[in-house]
Amino acid sequence: MASTPPGQRKLQILQALATMLEHPKGEKITTAALARKLEVSEAALYRHFASKAQMFEGLIEFIESTVFGLINQIAERQQDGLAQARDILGMLLQFAASNPGMTRVLIGDALVNEDERLQQRMNQFYGRVELALKGALRQAAAEGHGHEADVAARADLLVSFVLGRWHRYAKSGFQLAPGQEAAVQIALLLH
Repeated sequence: MASTPPGQRKLQILQALATMLEHPKGEKITTAALARKLEVSEAALYRHFASKAQMFEGLIEFIESTVFGLINQIAERQQDGLAQARDILGMLLQFAASNPGMTRVLIGDALVNEDERLQQRMNQFYGRVELALKGALRQAAAEGHGHEADVAARADLLVSFVLGRWHRYAKSGFQLAPGQEAAVQIALLLH
């Protein structure tokens, strides 16, 4: 990593952390273990991040910018409210399948022994996802699909569905794909 530009080093550190999170039964993720994986000193890590919590914040920032960027694209591209909700749910499940290590952050599993504010930030993330789903469901209700009075309950149910699929995926050692049979389940939830 000696001749790597600083921005690239930060990215390499985050990628290595995400890769380590893909092995939930492996060794505890410490800065020492991360430094060994990258073949650098712990001091080299701390030149880029003040703490391990800051490294996890970097992963959360990646998750937030990617997911909410995709939600915005879906909202712009898809005018139909139910189709928007369906596409958001599918994207959330696909994001986890494409980023198994991040899934452990998404469900809070990787944050258990970390700074409490990291889990609070993930809770805010779930709230923002729910808000996006409420918007899609309100649009669907205005289009004659469902009732405005049910929007909050349905959005909460959909977030719980996604969290459950993510949790199952992580706890299966990333064997049970989060999107497995999801199209049928999502259709039932949005019916």
